[in-house]
Amino acid sequence: MSGHSKWSTIKRKKEKTDQARAKVFTRIGRELAMVVKAGGPDPNVNSKLRDVIAKAKANNVPNDNIDRIIKKAAGETGGAEYESLMYEGYGPAGIAVIVEALTDNRNRTAGEMRHYFDKCGGNLGQSGSVTFMFERKGLIVIEGEGLSEDKVMEDALDAGADDFTFDGDVFEISTDPNSVGAVSEALIEKGYTFVSAEAAYVPATTSTIDDPEMVAKMEKLLDMLDENEDVQNVWHNWEANEAE
Repeated sequence: MSGHSKWSTIKRKKEKTDQARAKVFTRIGRELAMVVKAGGPDPNVNSKLRDVIAKAKANNVPNDNIDRIIKKAAGETGGAEYESLMYEGYGPAGIAVIVEALTDNRNRTAGEMRHYFDKCGGNLGQSGSVTFMFERKGLIVIEGEGLSEDKVMEDALDAGADDFTFDGDVFEISTDPNSVGAVSEALIEKGYTFVSAEAAYVPATTSTIDDPEMVAKMEKLLDMLDENEDVQNVWHNWEANEAE
């Protein structure tokens, strides 16, 4: 079956330090709180909450932490109000970049995004300027070591997946973007754990960068975005080689 491999991105995530992992927990906690306030604390009713819970579990957020965040958000009346925003633009060498953010100050976050892109030789675009180059999919990634390709494919399709690929390192299971939580839950019941599980923007085609200076600038842009507390996810169509 056809599919797009994002293993280089997954590897980058897996190499995060403990400090970066704590930052991931904080970001997911903010996302959990926002969807609870918007749609309630019951994942059987709130499909967005179910999807974020799947994402939290894939990032090894303990169940106790997830339950505590949900209960706290359900009982809160006030506090910071976050809104979900998406920024689009081109990084160095024309690499298409999508940034998903949760912010309590859109002017601050927009200014920071514009600064990052400008500083690294890119430019922030208008809404729709690059999303046409991506497809919105649910994407569940499972490490392949010790697993049977036929068995994983059978279980994935039985769980409601749309597509399935294996590149020798990981299994990539794609779903409808609104079905990540449901498919993840079905696979968890079958005993699987995940490298990641989330609604993703998957590029239709990828681009490489030949100029080492542009590679360094692209890495810098990704690092700056990763350091920003408002940034939830970054998607791009850069296909780095092994050396990079």
